[in-house]
This record gives sequence, C-alpha cells and structure tokens, in this order.
Amino acid sequence: MPRIPVHTLDSAPENSRDQLKALEAKFGKVLNIHGEMAHSPVVLQSYVALQSVIADYSSYDARTREAIALAVGNIDDCSYCQAAHTGGGKAAGLSEDEMIDIRRGTVEFDAKLAALLSLAREYTRDVGNVAEATWQAALDAGWTDEQLTELSVHVTLNLLTNYFNHFVQTELDITAAPGI
Repeated sequence: MPRIPVHTLDSAPENSRDQLKALEAKFGKVLNIHGEMAHSPVVLQSYVALQSVIADYSSYDARTREAIALAVGNIDDCSYCQAAHTGGGKAAGLSEDEMIDIRRGTVEFDAKLAALLSLAREYTRDVGNVAEATWQAALDAGWTDEQLTELSVHVTLNLLTNYFNHFVQTELDITAAPGI
C-alpha cells in the first residue's frame, strides 16, 4: 500500500499542476508515480527538468535510453520502473526478448549496447564506482567520453524514480514487466 495518496490535477499543489497536466497529456492519465511526486513540487519539477534536458540534449537514441532504464531498474529491483520502461522500450523498438535480456544482463544481440549497459549496471550496483576495465570496454565498443559522461545523468534520473517508488511504495497502475 502506498505511503501517500496519488494526487489528481484538482488535488495537486498549485506548483505541481502544470507539470502534472503535461504528464497526463503525454501518458493519457496521471500515473501513480507522477501523482505521488506531485506532493512535492521540488520532486516533480526536478523529474520533469531532468527529462527535459535529456530530451533536448541526449546523444542516446530512445532505444538506448530505455535499455539503460531497464538495466538500472533491474539492479534496483524497481518493478514500477521496469514496467514503465518495458512499455517505453517497446515504443522505442526493443522486442520483449531483448528487454528481458537487458534486465537479465545478457545483451548478446548488440555488443555496443551490452558494453554500455555493463557500465550502467556496475555504476548502479557499486554506487557510482566502476572498474577501469568496464569503462575501457565501453570506449572500445565505440562509445565516446561524452556519451559515457552522459550516462551519469541517465542513471541518476532512473535512481531518482527507482528510489522514489521504493520510498513511497508506489502501486503498479500499468502493465507489469514480464518475468525474468
């Protein structure tokens, strides 16, 4: 059971309403995570701001961004985020089997992506620390220093949502990710 209620557009604090309305328009409804984030305009606006910066400046395509989110969500055991990014991954062109492989950490279908996701998983699991060999493997696979640096923002955004969902115990209001 969630620790806080899910706000609607009518019940949300004034400083959360514009962002909540935009998210409702994007997803077709107020998702539980967004309605809970709305309790604090700082939380909701931080989330929206990171999403906006990524949309405007990311060097990663949607497929890569969703793969990162699936990998991080699996390491953090966030069922809500794995479900959300399974939907996003499908929209970005990932197959169900590919998404299951990403969550398992067995990305044999794309060596370049596998190297980046190994880095993302290690970054998440080891609280920002990564082995030189993991970093170098990503470079050797074709990722640039800029892209590896950018990975920190993608992991951070996913940690924000993963931790938030654990913290407030967000209930799943979307289709669950398939089991692995």
